[in-house]
Amino acid sequence: MSVATATLQSVAEDLTNDRRTPRADKTLRRRCSPLSSTAQQLRVLAAVPLDEHSASIEFETLTGKLRPAELEVFQVNLGKLCNMTCRHCHVDAGPDRLDAVMSDEIIDQVIAAIGRTRAHTVDITGGAPELHPRFRNLVEAAVAAGKHVMDRCNLTVLLLPRNKGLIDWFAERKVEVVGSLPHFRRPNTDAQRGEGAFDRSIEAMRLLNAAGYGRGAPGRRLTLVSNPAGAFLGASQATAEREWRQSLEREHGVTFDRLFVLNNMPISRFLDWLQRSGNLEAYMQKLVQAFNPAAVAGLMCRNTLSVGWDGRLYDCDFNQMLDLEIALPDGPHISKFDEASWHARPIVTARHCFGCTAGAGSSCGGQTA
Repeated sequence: MSVATATLQSVAEDLTNDRRTPRADKTLRRRCSPLSSTAQQLRVLAAVPLDEHSASIEFETLTGKLRPAELEVFQVNLGKLCNMTCRHCHVDAGPDRLDAVMSDEIIDQVIAAIGRTRAHTVDITGGAPELHPRFRNLVEAAVAAGKHVMDRCNLTVLLLPRNKGLIDWFAERKVEVVGSLPHFRRPNTDAQRGEGAFDRSIEAMRLLNAAGYGRGAPGRRLTLVSNPAGAFLGASQATAEREWRQSLEREHGVTFDRLFVLNNMPISRFLDWLQRSGNLEAYMQKLVQAFNPAAVAGLMCRNTLSVGWDGRLYDCDFNQMLDLEIALPDGPHISKFDEASWHARPIVTARHCFGCTAGAGSSCGGQTA
């Protein structure tokens, strides 16, 4: 048994005994939902009637074949284990997802690839990546390789006893904390994440502020990430950032450096909600009708490599969650990753991609247009 596997058992016990973290839902996997199958998700999306001027429409109808830009972001998903189960989660993450956690072998292959890549940023995500036993090893390796490190954080995970001191550890290594917070108002956030999630998130933000995060220091950047609560598109990022900044500081005394606004992707638990609420067809039509050609150039699939918990490679985090692997001649695995081949690849798209080109666009880096 590896050190990571042994420690994972301890993490799982901690999550089982955790009574303070709100949990709004159950994972699709735990519910034995048909949508726990990515193939079923793709079938559901393909069956939605989409048309423009009476003609059937697909993503490539509007964009043509997408081509890669320069590789800038090396994104690593350490797995689907999380202390929360949010209603909108596109990863279907939760405390029960021990089935999808990156192994020691894959971690070592990822670290080796980070040392070879010209990408300037290593973007670490999950689940809650901080729960992985080798999370700090990965961060250290990326920093040593001269990369800017981003930690995709649900904020509440920072309050777990096992993560005591992690914020100061981040600050010493100039790790950017990218904290997801659905809304600056308590009811909106708690509706997605469970009662008490907003207050726990604010508590974590106060700790981050106390360590110098969210106050304009370039080595201690706190970025917040927002997404809509229902079947509509994200608000204007610039307008929302001003409103969030004023409200959070006035009402709660916390500050942040910048805000990313994302559209909800019609996959996983958000797709499940769209189906159950009768909003699926209308939402998909809304995405198509809001297609913005100016959003295409900044799509994350053009400048990002997404590495799955099992080492498989994808064009983006959303393709990863649908098992739509990257098309590379040597195969879609980190052990065989070659950056020159990545530049020559075709980008894999499907209907969920309309979510990234609607309105002001949407990517892991916020709005694209």
